[in-house]
Amino acid sequence: MSDQTKDPEILTREDGSMIAYRHTAGKSPGVTFLTGFKSDMQGGKALALEAFCKARGHAFTRFDYFGHGESSGSFEDGTIGRWADDAVRVLDEVADGPQILVGSSMGGWIMLLAALKRPEKVAALVGIAAAPDFTRDLIPPALTPDQLEQIDRDGYCDIPNCYDDQEPYRIRKSLLEEGDNHLLLNGEIGLDVPIRLIHGIKDDDVPWRTALRIMEQVRTDDVEIQFVKAGDHRLSEPHDLDRLTRTVGTLLENV
Repeated sequence: MSDQTKDPEILTREDGSMIAYRHTAGKSPGVTFLTGFKSDMQGGKALALEAFCKARGHAFTRFDYFGHGESSGSFEDGTIGRWADDAVRVLDEVADGPQILVGSSMGGWIMLLAALKRPEKVAALVGIAAAPDFTRDLIPPALTPDQLEQIDRDGYCDIPNCYDDQEPYRIRKSLLEEGDNHLLLNGEIGLDVPIRLIHGIKDDDVPWRTALRIMEQVRTDDVEIQFVKAGDHRLSEPHDLDRLTRTVGTLLENV
């Protein structure tokens, strides 16, 4: 049975919720992948990194947040803090030794929050279209007056899912309000590890200038940004995956 068809391993939290994960043992530093908003650990970037790490003999971990993928819970009940806590739990109980955290979109925000909570577990960070503070900076300005009125009235609104034919995203007022507790871009981000940021100039979801804002706010001077002129938000084409694995590979050799 292949790794992709067998059941995931399960990490149970104190409240009984279950985090589904897949872990490959290997040498240090390991790599842990953090997915995007309403994404899961079966995506192309996660699988490409897993294959890359296996080939090099490095440990690799991927997992689903609460309400995502194969983990328990409803997506609508999730918050930034809850998902960041899931990541910290995986670092504490699954990932062995120092890790290179790779965060895609929302995972880039979760990556930063987890690194701040567990700096001793983090060797480096790689953000792919990283989206810190998106619950304040990106979602509310994009909502129509009718949607804003619905959030105030009903506590939620639905926004289109532009990537596939699945049902729309349901955005709850609680997600936006709780996100305010975890904002990072208005002050120093106290991280001292190497950070690599990859961002597409044609990203219609997260402005490429967000990468510059992250670079300005993190304490470390060891920050490099790769802007991809023709790159979109997903950065999942074969050449994008090659760029990602090259970036992670260089860090594996040097941290």
